[in-house]
Amino acid sequence: MAKLIKSLRKQADKAERAAESAHDADVADELHAMARAYRAQADVIGSKKAKGKKDVLKRRSKQ
Repeated sequence: MAKLIKSLRKQADKAERAAESAHDADVADELHAMARAYRAQADVIGSKKAKGKKDVLKRRSKQ
């Protein structure tokens, strides 16, 4: 799971760099949107991962 999150964040960084070097404003806007989408996906996966850890800790404390 961590590899996927790291990969999504790398893709977001690449999209941001490409957006900064794009000469067309529409292309730059699309690349910025793509970067935001990659980061959002990474955040969602990361929050699900964190929630899963909390659930495990709750179950352990109840035992």
